[in-house]
Order: sequence, then C-alpha cells, then structure tokens
Amino acid sequence: VLAKATPGERTTNFKGNKISLTFDEYIELKEVSNNLFISPVQKTNPVISYNLRTVTIKFRDTLLPNTTYAINFGNAIVDLHEGNVLKDYAYVFSTGNKIDSLTWNGKVVMAETGLVDSTIIALLYRNADDSAVQKRKPDYLARLKGDGSFIFRNLPADNYKVYALKDGDNGKTYNSKTEAFAFLENEIKIDGNNAPATLYAYVQEKPKVTAITISTPTSDKRLRYSTSATEAGQDILNPLEITFNRALKNYDATKIILTDTSFNPITGQQVTIDSTRKIMAISTSWAQGNSYRLIIPKDAITDTTNTRLTKNDTLKFNTKNQTDYGSLLLRFKNLDLSRHPVIQFFTGETIKFSSPITTAEWSKKLFLPGEYEIRILYDNNQNGKWDPGNYSLKIQPERVITLPQKISLRADWENERDITIDNGQ
Repeated sequence: VLAKATPGERTTNFKGNKISLTFDEYIELKEVSNNLFISPVQKTNPVISYNLRTVTIKFRDTLLPNTTYAINFGNAIVDLHEGNVLKDYAYVFSTGNKIDSLTWNGKVVMAETGLVDSTIIALLYRNADDSAVQKRKPDYLARLKGDGSFIFRNLPADNYKVYALKDGDNGKTYNSKTEAFAFLENEIKIDGNNAPATLYAYVQEKPKVTAITISTPTSDKRLRYSTSATEAGQDILNPLEITFNRALKNYDATKIILTDTSFNPITGQQVTIDSTRKIMAISTSWAQGNSYRLIIPKDAITDTTNTRLTKNDTLKFNTKNQTDYGSLLLRFKNLDLSRHPVIQFFTGETIKFSSPITTAEWSKKLFLPGEYEIRILYDNNQNGKWDPGNYSLKIQPERVITLPQKISLRADWENERDITIDNGQ
C-alpha cells in the first residue's frame, strides 16, 4: 500500500515537476510503457524511475493550468519479493484549486464477432474536430477491462469526441486501416448525467500477408491429387473437391466427366477451380446414397511444369445418406428481423454455412453433424457478408452477435434449440 506521497494525494495548486510515491514494501516497475497512462496525455512522456520502496515521476512537459491530472499505473507496481500487483493505482492532483470529479463509462465490442479485445484502449478528445484522432494524441485514455468496459475519471465538464483503438505502434493515433478502431458518430457533452455508450470496433482492411515460398527438393515429379470423398461418403450438400499437389496451368472441363455406375453421364455438372488453381470443384445435385464415377483423362489437366497425370483415372465414390445428417430447428426471441439478420455457422474462423433469417423460426432439414459456433450478422446492406466501418464516410460497421454457447449437431437426430438474442451485446 502507499505509505507516503510527496506532494500528498489529491493535491491542488500543484506547481512543481516531480512526484514521489513511497510504499510499505520493496517494489519494482514492470512494463511501464504498456501500463502507465497519464491523463490529460502529455506530448513528451515523463521520466519514471524507482528505487527500493519509492517511485519517482519527473515531468518533462509544462503542465496545463487549472487542470486535474491522473497518473494511472495499471499493473506496473509490483511487490519485489512476492510479486503482488497494486492494481490500477492512480495518483491524482490538480494545477488549479479543485479536483475535477466527473466520470463517464462505456464498453467496446468487436463488431465482426461480438466479442471483446481487452488490448484496445478508449480515447477522449476535448473540443476537437473529426481529424484530431488521426493527427494527435488524445486528451484522456482508459483501459478496457476483461468484459470490454471502461471508465474515465476526473474529467472536467466539456464536449468530447469518443474513440477506441488497438494501438499497434503506440502512437495513440488512428493512422492505419489495419488497426481495430471504433467511434461514436456524435460528440458527447459530459456533465455527470451521461448514460453509458457501446462502441463497435472494426478493422477496415485486413493486414496483408506476404507468402514466402520455400522450394524443397523432391524426387516425386508426378502430378497427384486427393479428394473430399471419404469412406464415410461424399457430402451431398457441397461440391466434390479435387486437391492437386501443384497449381494447374490448364484444364479441360469438357473432358472431366461425372457418371453413374453404368458410366452414363450425369447432366448439369459444373467444374470450377479456385484462385490457387490447386482445388477443383465438381458440382451437381447429388442423390443421397448413390454411387458415382468421376473420369479424369490424363490429357485433361496440365500443371505449371507441363506435367500431366500418368494415366487415365476413374474415381469411384458414394454419397452420404440422409441418416448421416441431422435436422436443425432454431426458435429465436428478441431477433430484430428488420435489420436483415443472417445466421452463420463457424468452425474456428471458417464459415461452414450461412443463411438469411426471415422469421422467428429457422430450420434446415439436412445439416452436417459437428460442433458449431453460431453468429448472427445484422446485414444492413443485404450482401450476405460482414462489412467493416469507414471513419472517413462516418459509416459504422455491421454488427455480429456471437451466441455464448456452441451447438453440437447429431446425425439422424432432430436438433432443436431456443435462442434469446442479447442485442445489447
């Protein structure tokens, strides 16, 4: 605990440039740059040092007149011997004759998932224009707690612009569209009677990933492939996928023929290839529990080294039966149908299935068994996918709500669930 402060805590009419804090145990400071916040924010950080039981703060900036300052140490102050943390200790003083005492709180949620990223910080700009968050440090900072909530303390009554930022470069400004960012459209007047607000953070542009290709010697020069058809059967809800070991240079879809067991061609098949040119998809209206043949002549495919298959191949496979799937019925409460909700089923970060919801009940007769995370996307522009915000255009991101419990679907089973949507999430 704090044993002595010089000058004392909540001092007014502060005139110096140095503060000493002495504790009842030997201490050390850890990760000061990540933990310590000073509000109002200074252009030049003060010098923070410690020795034995004492922490010393020396200011290098001129302090503003008639202003309340708070030095929040976060988890930086640690008992040297036992490692106990003095959590969120704040030393408060004023250069004027009073201590400002207004508070304001809110919450930050990731718009794309409805989840929390507690490494984001909340920012307040006092009497600022829209470009201030891109040009200079904020006036006040607050950390997020584990539930995404934050609170600003010791504020003067005034007008503020509110933001949240995942500050990748520690510059305290929004200078990259790859940083998570959130904003309130309207300036707020903090006067002690303010309701909490929720900000929805988004990443406008995903960081670009540079692929590094490492060539390793191999004695196998042959063109090979694997398929999505397993012993359990081909999924009748999705295309048959053929994955090649090398990218394809050319393929002739007219030579790749899907047939029944008597080698009668199946009408309506489509052959497509993905952007990597390694995965070929064969689409058709699969009949359940049927046997198929896929004929791939050796001259139908050429990879980037001009290599072909070593022989004509015929792939034999069966499709799944209806009993290999479960049916799903979801009954929603508090779902805002006017906001064009879309249900999304995730495995990890991969969307396995999505569909618009038009009524309070949603069902699907055939659903592949497994464990899924369910998200509800409020699809404002009805394009079927989540869209980020745009601060330049003052467009908020589309909101997604992640249901707190995953759903486990069993085969040959009528899976049902009642779901109450928390629109305040």
